[in-house]
Amino acid sequence: MKQGTTVYIRALNKEDAKDLLTLQVENREFFEKFSMGRKSDYYTLEGQLERIQSATERMERDEDYYFGIFLNDTNALIGTINLFQVIRGSLQSAFIGYFLDKNHNGKGYTTEATKLIVDYAFNELSLHRIEAGVMPHNIGSIRVLEKAGFHKEGLAIKNVKINGNWEDHQVLAIINPND
Repeated sequence: MKQGTTVYIRALNKEDAKDLLTLQVENREFFEKFSMGRKSDYYTLEGQLERIQSATERMERDEDYYFGIFLNDTNALIGTINLFQVIRGSLQSAFIGYFLDKNHNGKGYTTEATKLIVDYAFNELSLHRIEAGVMPHNIGSIRVLEKAGFHKEGLAIKNVKINGNWEDHQVLAIINPND
């Protein structure tokens, strides 16, 4: 677990499945604007349990790291944040992704969670670089990353298929300052 002043992040476990399902169902329309398509069982308790189990297995294999974002004062699950496509060898890199409950946007929680996972990536996983791709119209997400120390690198044209359409993404990255 990594703790900040208002939120903490930790790996999700099967006891979190119900809260994760609630988060996904209540934010379905909001999240799906930025998602790559979800199967019908995604919005079931069984689907979320499978998702947590799969994430745990990928974490054990050093492939992905999937965490919940929780409020310090209530322990409420308000979002998720992850490092995915971890590449070792000469790259030592990963991509970052996150979702936050629409009712908690604009309060600095995602920025704080991003700083926590970057610290984890650099100091515990010894990664060199973390990259993010954000649709250019998602100004809030770009600001989150910039506040967490990411810099803009360029625009990837039609590189991610979201809801049936190839979308451009602003590429941002952060480099481990210890390297």
